[in-house]
Amino acid sequence: MITRLVLVHSSRCSDELVVDLNADLGEGVGDDEAMLTIVSSANVACGFHAGSPAELLATCRAAAAAGVRVGAQVSYPDREGFGRRFMDVGPDRLAADIVYQIGALEAIARSAGIEVAYVKPHGALYNSIVWHEDQAKAVIEAIRAHGRALPLMGLPGSLALQLAGDAGIPVIVEAFADRSYHADGTLVPRTEPCSVLTDGEVISRRVVDLVKDGTITAIDGTVLEVRAESVCLHGDTPGAVEHALAIRDSLKGAGIAIAAR
Repeated sequence: MITRLVLVHSSRCSDELVVDLNADLGEGVGDDEAMLTIVSSANVACGFHAGSPAELLATCRAAAAAGVRVGAQVSYPDREGFGRRFMDVGPDRLAADIVYQIGALEAIARSAGIEVAYVKPHGALYNSIVWHEDQAKAVIEAIRAHGRALPLMGLPGSLALQLAGDAGIPVIVEAFADRSYHADGTLVPRTEPCSVLTDGEVISRRVVDLVKDGTITAIDGTVLEVRAESVCLHGDTPGAVEHALAIRDSLKGAGIAIAAR
């Protein structure tokens, strides 16, 4: 069975397939320096779930030196839970929190000589705006209020991406290299078994299939059609750098280029 979620064709440069690789950085965990030699986009924490101003500045400077584009990874105010706990935040407060986070990272990025290029919600907020109408609307309102129509990166078929499209905000459709999917295209919660993949060979083969064929297999065996523009590599997953290197090498071997689009 193939379940269709979204159809967004991968970019080509001449006859070459191109995919963006993104990773969550600036969180004070993992090896950001190594990841910046592999990925083409960095989702930089904005301080609400992780990251200090000094860490964010260092990450933006390193991204600038590596030629990696930067996105604002906005979150619930949940440093204790690393932004992975749902919070029933009202839409006005949530919109204000997101405007604040984007603005803070934008100032830091500009001091490093680069611009924030997109917005990607983190953790529980990312998952909630797949279905939570008030919070999805708050994210869209925050991007509009910010003044620059920054693209929103998110899960295919999510309510937030639909609302963004309706509001004229560009979207970046994303898939996950190391996360398991349910048959409806949502991510398996981290509290459930087998939610995070740990075999580098399996992960890298999965990413190549995703880019070339536009499919990914859910945890129950359902084949999902997901033609994503960007693939997320979690920087805090054990073995993250090794997985990222395996993915890069597998993509290169399959004739697929890595670049932000």
